[in-house]
Amino acid sequence: MYRYLTLILASLFSLVTSAETPALPDFVEEIISMEAPVFPARTLSITKTGARHGHLSTAAIQKAIDRISAQGGGSVIIPKGEWLTGRIELKSNVNLHLDDGASLIFSGEIADYLPAVASRYEGTDVTSLGAMIYANDAENIAVTGNGHLIGPAYDCEIMSHLNAETGGTKIYPPTFIGPVGCRGILIENVTLDGSIFWNIAPVYCDGIIIRNVTVNSYGHPRTDGIDLDSSCNALVENVSLDCGDDCFTLKSGRGEDAVKLGRPTENIVIRNCHVKRGVGGLTIGTETAGFIRNVYAENIKMDNPRYPFYFKTRRPRGGGAEKIWIRNVTVNTSKGPAIQVDMLGSKAWVGPLAERYPAQSISWMTPRFSDIHIDNIQISSCPLLIQAKGIPEMPVENFTLTNVKSTNRNISLQDIGSIEITFAED
Repeated sequence: MYRYLTLILASLFSLVTSAETPALPDFVEEIISMEAPVFPARTLSITKTGARHGHLSTAAIQKAIDRISAQGGGSVIIPKGEWLTGRIELKSNVNLHLDDGASLIFSGEIADYLPAVASRYEGTDVTSLGAMIYANDAENIAVTGNGHLIGPAYDCEIMSHLNAETGGTKIYPPTFIGPVGCRGILIENVTLDGSIFWNIAPVYCDGIIIRNVTVNSYGHPRTDGIDLDSSCNALVENVSLDCGDDCFTLKSGRGEDAVKLGRPTENIVIRNCHVKRGVGGLTIGTETAGFIRNVYAENIKMDNPRYPFYFKTRRPRGGGAEKIWIRNVTVNTSKGPAIQVDMLGSKAWVGPLAERYPAQSISWMTPRFSDIHIDNIQISSCPLLIQAKGIPEMPVENFTLTNVKSTNRNISLQDIGSIEITFAED
């Protein structure tokens, strides 16, 4: 037995009597059937190229990667033990494999991430430190094994020089694993501990599989779990995230350059995952300039995120999101609204554009949210079920929530063109 409640908020509220669960999107089967990269049986231990315990082994690790790639591909082995390194760059057809008991510990010194490389920082293309594990225009790459990737101390040299210039390079924090423009990526089984910035952040990539990965970065601010940024065709499954910022995050750049470039994030499946703590559990934005579409998430358990479902953009950022399906999610408790939609932001970031009025003229830089469907969610405890703020010139459209089970059914809506909510009875 269901109770039907539909709110259509333009200038009036209206009621309807039924709501149908959207059909499974066509792209989902294709994504879950993607094949992971396969590598030749060839292996090379970093000890064979000069890596030593207690010494910075960046050059030795890179030498092993370069040699295996030049030979046609295979696996570079990080054996049991602790190994200190700076930035390393994966090359085509190389699997960086961490044996059981292996720890790859990353330096916090700026010099260990130079020369500067092409990357993206919070939606803007930059040339800076890149990533601790970096790749650019590579094919068939992987980071696998049951070992640990360990970030530097949070008060390291990099973090103390943010936004400063060193030798002509502006210092932005490196992501943990950050391929750029790559095709055929596998990240499997590894644990990421103590990052200083976003953990796994592919940019302009195609064909991504992330599975059985654990991220532990709670307590460090701005440490998103997985950010898929202007990337397509991705499967994320059996992942556990405990983060200092958003957990699963979908982005596509910001500003006029990213809108003109038009590189969307699309055809994404996230399933069978665990969110422990973080700001947003499943987040869209705020960088949405290239657009985010065709996203399917299911079977997710969330313990205690601030906002389990978080959709956000800003007036100057363009793009938006559409065709988002989320189903079968349980939330233990949330510190904020279970479903948070925010298209305005704060004056601290966007100035007077954070004010609802006056409505702005619609242009190619006006962001848009539409066709968001959430089905079969159960929320044990939240201070507010929904807090949604669209923008008057472009209200959120076709937002449906079906089979919602929550003890708190209070909602706050602003500039939501259409929203349909169906509650499940106990």
